[in-house]
Amino acid sequence: MVVMTAVFMGEYLHTIDNKGRLIFPARFREELGETCIATKGLDNCLFVYTRDEWAILEEKLKKLPLAKPEARAFVRFFFSGAAELECDKQGRVLLPANLREHAQLDKDVVVIGVSTRIEIWDKAAWDEYNRQINPTVTAIAENLADLGI
Repeated sequence: MVVMTAVFMGEYLHTIDNKGRLIFPARFREELGETCIATKGLDNCLFVYTRDEWAILEEKLKKLPLAKPEARAFVRFFFSGAAELECDKQGRVLLPANLREHAQLDKDVVVIGVSTRIEIWDKAAWDEYNRQINPTVTAIAENLADLGI
């Protein structure tokens, strides 16, 4: 049996209102469903997962060796920041203050699809990330060729 997972892609500019609510892009809302999981992401952004993807990730993280300090630290980081988000009738979710603080989200944000997850970035941070990464994308792609990509 083949399980179909959501594939998120694209880049969307949105704003967070003064109550900390964000409207997900319409293309993402249907795949996310009524609830999804958000957590502290790497690179100072937020990661958002469907419930199914979160369950897959949770199973993988459970298998990390508890004896390794790096594994404990990563699991702590990932789960302590996790929150269930509920989508209201207008398509808005309330981003908890600790997550907004982690990603330094204030008003203008970029919501991007990254295959099985969504990332939420502060717009200025996203612009800076792209400014830094763009000159090295060709070299990164050449290195990935060694992995068969």
